[in-house]
Amino acid sequence: MSPKTKLALIFLACAAPFPLGWMAYELGWGGGGRGGNYGELIPPRPADGPLSALKGKWVLVTFDPAACDAACEKKLYIVRQVRRALGQDAERIERLWVVTDAARPKPELLAAIEGTHVSTARLDFQGDRIYLVDPLGNLMMRFPPDPDPSLIIKDLRRLMKYSGFG
Repeated sequence: MSPKTKLALIFLACAAPFPLGWMAYELGWGGGGRGGNYGELIPPRPADGPLSALKGKWVLVTFDPAACDAACEKKLYIVRQVRRALGQDAERIERLWVVTDAARPKPELLAAIEGTHVSTARLDFQGDRIYLVDPLGNLMMRFPPDPDPSLIIKDLRRLMKYSGFG
């Protein structure tokens, strides 16, 4: 082997980790993907209004009209079950349904989601998502439409493990 070939191979061996590392990060090789969160981190912003009374707790928030169609009911059910699945950490999390119109929710629905705080507000959020508010009152994460509850639980367990708040 010529000296130039040896030098080229040494260069490739030393330089290869950089593009391979970048590809692994971008393509999610090795599990986890970017950041390892299921929920999408969003730039934190103060969540005023009905959330100010719940400061000090993590809050799972849904935004839907009082008529609450099947998708709305499914979100409320997911939020309830996710909180229950957290076991001893469930006390650190509250649930809030922000009713986005002036109507009143059905009494049987309110009975089914007992323990969920219900409030009215004129806020501009995507109604097909579940949001997470941190204990300082900042909106900081949202979950995709039609979310996978087990992945929400995984995100919240990680937050509860590493957070001294709430």
